[in-house]
Amino acid sequence: MSSIQVRLDGDTQELMRCLRSMENVDFKGVMNAVGEGLRTSTVERFERGEAPDGSTWSKSIRVRESGGKTLIRTAGLRNSINVKSSGTGVAVGTNDIRAATHQFGDTRTIRAKGSKKLTFQIGGKWRKAESVTIHIPARPFLGISDEDEQEIRDILEEAIAEAMED
Repeated sequence: MSSIQVRLDGDTQELMRCLRSMENVDFKGVMNAVGEGLRTSTVERFERGEAPDGSTWSKSIRVRESGGKTLIRTAGLRNSINVKSSGTGVAVGTNDIRAATHQFGDTRTIRAKGSKKLTFQIGGKWRKAESVTIHIPARPFLGISDEDEQEIRDILEEAIAEAMED
């Protein structure tokens, strides 16, 4: 059998006052603020074309050939980022079916179905093949950056400081 023993020295009354003041914190509001901050920074990463760790996404073939920005031709994935929060936590994500492929990358083999060969264009030249294996590099967009982490700390510290004032 295990046991835990805690001994408090010092101003335990001040500690208890601080803990009681936490009853007044609007945790749902705090979690919503954290979530909205994370959603905003995630959407901004699409504009910068970078991962939460600050690394730059590899450019898509479309961008290399035609210009524009990777992962935002239609902005559907970027615009699908949403927040769910409660008094105990927050989740930022998307239900877009393409999200996992872009977040983690993928390798796929595409085979001809209705005919013997696929017909496709690469580098302005038309090609034919029975199958093609493509590699989609990971372009992480979900996650917590160092700046996000600092913003979360700031939100939590502000909420605690406000609770202490009451």
